[in-house]
Amino acid sequence: MQITRHDEPIQTNGEPPMIGHALPDFEVTNAEGQTVRPADLAGQYTLLSVVPDIDTRVCSISTKRFNQSIDNFKHINFLTVSTNSIDEQANWCAAEDVHSMQLVSDSDHNFGEAMGLYVDNNGTDARSVWIINPEGKVAYRELITEQTHEPDYDSALAYLEAHQELG
Repeated sequence: MQITRHDEPIQTNGEPPMIGHALPDFEVTNAEGQTVRPADLAGQYTLLSVVPDIDTRVCSISTKRFNQSIDNFKHINFLTVSTNSIDEQANWCAAEDVHSMQLVSDSDHNFGEAMGLYVDNNGTDARSVWIINPEGKVAYRELITEQTHEPDYDSALAYLEAHQELG
């Protein structure tokens, strides 16, 4: 998939899953060093906010914005996926006072490669927002083509609002 960063074209390693398709198998690592797989997310709705680098402005803004909304959604998982290490993510959470949003590390690029979001020339995953239904299928996706832009928070949160009783 072609995207841009500062209007310069860059390429991901593939095409991301379409709405209605199952998540591909992947592994990310949570703050406790445990592996998280799609099967671990089954049974309730999950919002996956994918950011290239948590230590950059837009990634920080979007993670904090979703973090502010978590308390309005019981029974829904909120995860931010970045290629930063667990330690870098923990340092960012401490510095930014973010405690609700769960950050998971894709430092080995397993998630990005499986999802078709990995950008080889800078070692990051393409910014995107995903909502996965309780059966593990993509229910909502926003692929942000210009990586310096923020996602459409309102649309993602409205989708969750409409489905939170089902989760």
